[in-house]
Amino acid sequence: MKKSEATRLTILQKAFELIYVKGYQATSIDDIIAKTQVTKGAFYYHFKTKDEMGIAIINEILKPTLTKSFIEPLQMEQNPLEAIYNLMDMLLMKNEFLKVEYGCPASNFTQEMTPWHADFNKALYQLTKQWTNVMAAAIEKGKENAFVREDVDAERVTLFVMSGYWGIRNFGKLENSKKVYIPYLKELKNYLETLK
Repeated sequence: MKKSEATRLTILQKAFELIYVKGYQATSIDDIIAKTQVTKGAFYYHFKTKDEMGIAIINEILKPTLTKSFIEPLQMEQNPLEAIYNLMDMLLMKNEFLKVEYGCPASNFTQEMTPWHADFNKALYQLTKQWTNVMAAAIEKGKENAFVREDVDAERVTLFVMSGYWGIRNFGKLENSKKVYIPYLKELKNYLETLK
């Protein structure tokens, strides 16, 4: 990796860390420069605006993380119901990247930025759509392989599961504890059982 590419990646990673903790609008370019220890000129060499950098965080930091942590597990297991439960359990209870006190970074960006910024809305919609498409496809495949009942609507199940995930992340933030995740996971397991 060239030095300029490494600098750009460092800016994105450190800026993401700040934004995840403080929020996008509360994080200034000066905060990012102080955290990354790059000059203002170096920041503006890589990004014309803070918003350009924010979109790059979604596309270059969150999307690869989503693919590795959220999508690949759904594609690797044959039984989608087990895959969904195991994924949620891993994301909520075992994942080191996602912190209970800060919630889900994609959800945070969505709540904070999509009402005001069309480019954020588009990037976050694509990110979320990728996850929903893969989950729905896994459920459809599960129907073909007799893991899921024929009458199950894969898109509705996906919307329900993802809504629950984003919602429980917010409860985790409020309580600053993973304990709140435990009843959610139990009820998710009960719900998934009804789809067999």
